[in-house]
Amino acid sequence: MDRINDNGNTVGKPRTDLALEVRETFEEDNVEIQGVILKEDYDKKKDIRVTTVIIKDQRGADAMGKPIGTYITIEAPRLCEEDESFHEPIAKELAKYIRKLAGDVTDREILVAGLGNREVTPDALGPQVVDNLFITRHLIKEFGNDFSEQHKTGNVSAISPGVMAQTGMETSEVLRGIIRETMPKLVIVIDALAARSIHRLNKTVQVTDTGISPGSGVGNNRKALNKESLGVDVIALGVPTVVDAATIVNDTMEQFMTKQGFEDKEIQQFMGELKEETMNNMFVTPKNIDESIKRISYTISEALNKCFA
Repeated sequence: MDRINDNGNTVGKPRTDLALEVRETFEEDNVEIQGVILKEDYDKKKDIRVTTVIIKDQRGADAMGKPIGTYITIEAPRLCEEDESFHEPIAKELAKYIRKLAGDVTDREILVAGLGNREVTPDALGPQVVDNLFITRHLIKEFGNDFSEQHKTGNVSAISPGVMAQTGMETSEVLRGIIRETMPKLVIVIDALAARSIHRLNKTVQVTDTGISPGSGVGNNRKALNKESLGVDVIALGVPTVVDAATIVNDTMEQFMTKQGFEDKEIQQFMGELKEETMNNMFVTPKNIDESIKRISYTISEALNKCFA
């Protein structure tokens, strides 16, 4: 989970992993960010909004506080609902954008890494996605490439490396060892993220070709997983499952004071004086997180399975 590096961000500032939300913080000032391209597409029939943020150069990276690369955000309000007829279009849409960033994955050896702690539900997205994947590497090793051609499937292996508290090892250390032995051409990492808006929890998927820094969204920074650290191409895919408690308090108080007729200057002064020390390490997740993670992980695994077939 990546924390915003908003050019001097302090501990009390809201946190988000979504490049889209970082970009939105500039809209109020009507600022065009040099080195950053924003594209939006809305499918009314499917009720799916896709926003692409492209950070082209170092100027854009410095302004956004994120690495140079492409960030695709898929917003689907019904992603966490039980309606199976809605999950199939989302899986197809997600598969399309994974292929867009990764290229032809059917001809490459793929390692899928499901990051997170299986014992903590909001952080269990990665492991649960891995549980639903169609794994084929061992079959190809046993029966040869004829198996892959006959069944029209890719070469896929997967691992849920756990977290440092469980293994005593950095995720990057575990993955580098696996990569050295199995030599995949592409690593796809799945992780839970932190959002700025409660309205995006369990309803948004971000796909990026820049990799990810596990745990940093909740202030638990781990080494980055990217091409530089792992030595192979990395696609990162995540869903925001938690929001900073301080963000909820700030938004609620600001809306209340606006309705009461306070001026912007007064609101800003009050918000600046609001003490948040007791909430710095508190994060909130929806009460139906168990059901949501189960459904969303299955949808993501279906999207990945479509990519490999």
